[in-house]
Amino acid sequence: MKKAAVILAGCGAKDGSEIHEATLALYALAKEGFTYSIFAPDTYSRDIVNHITDEPSDERRNVMVEAARIARGKISPLSQLDASDYDVLVLPGGFGAAKNLFTLACDGLDFSVLPDVRKAVTAFYEAGKPIGAMCISPVMIASLLGHKGVRVTFGPESDLCRSARDKFGADIAVCGRDEVIVDKANKVVTTPCYMYGDSTVAHIGDGAMRMAQELSALV
Repeated sequence: MKKAAVILAGCGAKDGSEIHEATLALYALAKEGFTYSIFAPDTYSRDIVNHITDEPSDERRNVMVEAARIARGKISPLSQLDASDYDVLVLPGGFGAAKNLFTLACDGLDFSVLPDVRKAVTAFYEAGKPIGAMCISPVMIASLLGHKGVRVTFGPESDLCRSARDKFGADIAVCGRDEVIVDKANKVVTTPCYMYGDSTVAHIGDGAMRMAQELSALV
């Protein structure tokens, strides 16, 4: 049985993992014959946002505790992730990923990557194990593996794409809402999801299925 490790960044598109992306990634992995384990940083979210008003809240929430809502309680601290136990790594998106896993939302392309996230991505890559990233998460992959010439998508062509090409040296491609970019040499599969503002949950589901199929083929 193939095994996937999934890293979440909380719960909710604006301050955690995008729930559609996370849930449909888990569904797609299961349909492709993977079992999965879910991990998240055992730390506090950078901020909390009211998803109705977009207003910030003064609440303080733990990223792993929030991600456990998606994981139905079965979750482990990211610090315990051992790449040798899994066949693939998957990183759903959501603006919270760009706050709690890396700091793009606050620092732009001068962002830092949480050490445990960097460690996980590097371990899977160096072991030749496939990595799947959705929505905003490929920006982090571009920064960590750009020196390897990694090919990823951020969705539509944008200033972010152009700037990231210059800064990281990654091959950043355009693809449709429900499509994937497959870098067979580096074993990286990316899909744009809500990087397109008019994506629907059907686009997310189809992209997740294609990602899971390609990851399975790379194992």
